[in-house]
Amino acid sequence: MAKQELNTVYISERLAESLRPIARAALTTVVAPMGYGKTTAVNWYLTARAGSARILRISVYSDNLAIFWRSVQTAFAHAGFDLLADYPCPTDASGGSLLCDDLCHALDDGTETYIFIDDFHLLTDSRVIGFLCTCACRLPENVHLIVAGRDRFLPEAQALRLGNRVCRISVEELRLNHTELAAYARRCRTPLTDAQIKMLLYTTEGWFSAVYLNLRTLAARGTLPDLHADIYEMFTDAMIAPLPPALRTFLAVMGLADEFTTEMARAVTAREDAAALLDTLTAQNAFVTRTGDGVTYRFHHMMKECAARSFQTLPAADRRAYLDRYGAWYAAHGQYLHAMNAFRASGNADAWLGAVERDAGILLSSLPKEEVQRALSACPDEALDAHPLALLVLMRCMFNRRCIPEMMQLHARFLAAVRAHPEMPDAERDNLLGECDLILSFLYYNDIAAMSRLHRSAGSRMTRRAVSIQTDGGWTFGSPSVLMMFHRTPGALEDELLEMDACMPYYYKVTGGHGQGAELLMRAEADFLRGRFADAQIGLERAYARAEADGQINMALCCDFLACRLRRVTGIAAGRADARRTSLPPHRPAWLHLADAIDAYDAALDGEIAHIPAVFAAHTLGTVHTLAPGKPMIDMIENQVWLSQGEAAKVAARSAELLAVCDAMHYSLVALHLHLQAAAAYEQLGKHAEARAALGAAFDAAIPDGFLLPFVESYGCLRGLLALPPTDTAAAAFVRRICEMGEEILARRSAARAGDPTSAALTAREREIAVLAADRRSNREIAEALYLSEGSVKQYLNRIYAKLHIEGDTRTKRQQLAQLFCKT
Repeated sequence: MAKQELNTVYISERLAESLRPIARAALTTVVAPMGYGKTTAVNWYLTARAGSARILRISVYSDNLAIFWRSVQTAFAHAGFDLLADYPCPTDASGGSLLCDDLCHALDDGTETYIFIDDFHLLTDSRVIGFLCTCACRLPENVHLIVAGRDRFLPEAQALRLGNRVCRISVEELRLNHTELAAYARRCRTPLTDAQIKMLLYTTEGWFSAVYLNLRTLAARGTLPDLHADIYEMFTDAMIAPLPPALRTFLAVMGLADEFTTEMARAVTAREDAAALLDTLTAQNAFVTRTGDGVTYRFHHMMKECAARSFQTLPAADRRAYLDRYGAWYAAHGQYLHAMNAFRASGNADAWLGAVERDAGILLSSLPKEEVQRALSACPDEALDAHPLALLVLMRCMFNRRCIPEMMQLHARFLAAVRAHPEMPDAERDNLLGECDLILSFLYYNDIAAMSRLHRSAGSRMTRRAVSIQTDGGWTFGSPSVLMMFHRTPGALEDELLEMDACMPYYYKVTGGHGQGAELLMRAEADFLRGRFADAQIGLERAYARAEADGQINMALCCDFLACRLRRVTGIAAGRADARRTSLPPHRPAWLHLADAIDAYDAALDGEIAHIPAVFAAHTLGTVHTLAPGKPMIDMIENQVWLSQGEAAKVAARSAELLAVCDAMHYSLVALHLHLQAAAAYEQLGKHAEARAALGAAFDAAIPDGFLLPFVESYGCLRGLLALPPTDTAAAAFVRRICEMGEEILARRSAARAGDPTSAALTAREREIAVLAADRRSNREIAEALYLSEGSVKQYLNRIYAKLHIEGDTRTKRQQLAQLFCKT
């Protein structure tokens, strides 16, 4: 009798035909229950194209988005793409759209590319489904997404939208029919009678894994299994039970891993012969496979389920030892979520808290709050007392989730932990207590005096950097202005500036320079609002120098906001701001959104509606994740956009709600801008009494600190209202200064437009590029002359054409630009 070959791969002609449209589809969904051969079918299809196509395989192992994102980054890196290496996982529709744009640009090289996402049913986040549908609509023709899972995930509306760009493969294509089952049995060299084929087809309904296991049982016992056999028992009996004890234990232990290497298997099982055992398993078992990288192994889900059951039969002490080795391996390789899960499963609270410390709250923040609290409640007091730093990390995580009562409970536990160790070195105690002060300071956000006391305390205690603050993260929570964040009381500006000057050096010391330049920028913004433009320009340059030297892009963007405001009223070029807008890394959506807010405010004040970024112009800010402290500033900018679009009624209607938020958060300066917007809106609507009341509220917020510029920036909208001076002498003098400055700026801008239609519209950098383009220089020549990339030059030219209202194809646009500059 010929030797049986049960591990053979069989793809029926019918299934092969069903797979053929993948090459033409943007998205292919392969949906069927476990064991129908989804992965096998797709891998067969991709293997046939491996020589000429680029193939990326991404496996889903849990519902954790952070872990999935790590798998995506690894797959792209393995394929030779580094664009995702430092790319944070998108958390909103806007960030997903940016990622889609970058993927389209990177993959659009004509090479057939297949991106295979397996076991998608494990990932239930609906945002991922939306992102995949967006990608399917926008990816270039050479890129094909293949998504396999157990549950239908593609909404019918999206399927209709995709039309013939989607290929759907289901159970009907994957299950074996009578002819195919007989052919498969012959391929396995397992002769079956017609009666056995009919019985097997009846009991399995063409379910591939069940057919395979039945043939394994037939080969081992000479008869097919009982009609009512449990599939998992059948699997265990056929695939695990016959193995030698050492191999059976090895399989039970490694079945806990999502995927693993030989080195990892050797470390976890403490077996030097791990490589030989894996060779044996892969040779004998179709449910243990090597992935595309050639070094990583994974188990089929049915094998994992049965291996997990076998693991539970091991002695408790052995299970704990294996789990602790898993945790140690993961922690040593920076996979802290996996490490936490392993240590939690082993009951090793001490090691779990150690992993929390090393993670510093980065990946921990992706876990549900309830899961973190359950793990925390399982930690005995002595373990908590031994890990005060972990308690600080957990405190910060609870603050980020706005779980303040839980944060304060952890604070009490932290203080108890410090008291429990009188032998602790003074330096270590001071570092812990200092970092605790730093974390507690966030509870007093916007109250500089209270924050300053805690920052000074932290700075005086600590001799190391804080663990819970990442220096490359944002500092302003999405706000483009430091002054808008921290000016809370009219008339208190000087005290606020002094407090800021005093507290920030301590904060920089303990955070490694996070937010460098904030106090300098806040003072420069104050000078600007008071009309002290020379002082504002000097302060701005100091803030720029500090922020850029320390790599604080968030703060540099806030400097750009002030630079653009200065440019509007003084004509001083904002070259840094223009250059940064075209050089921001695309994988940092928060910075791109902040740049959009700056552009939106600038364009709205100028009435340049066509230049307002789309997310503001279309009012789709709901697709952008904005942190709560920065949202009032973004809402204020959107209000300015509404006003520039002639939606006065909407601005008036929104004012009360937005002002209430500002009042609750003590955002006095943001409220001042909202009052001015409301005044302009009411005046346009002919509601003069309401307009005067709003203007009066703005005066009350502005006069104590001499804030002229919010009125001057909106002078065109407020000109009629300001023509009626208030009766109060101080207020009347304040209004006269506003009108003098407003009229001067309007006259200067009018003269600039009359003398040179391009001077008011273009920035200094844009004009420089426009002159070279008008001189018939190519994009490459311009790039070389100005030390820019060709892509940046192209972006600049598109903005120039839009600002000068030049239309047509590339050649005619260049001709129109040349004619315009000849005339001027």
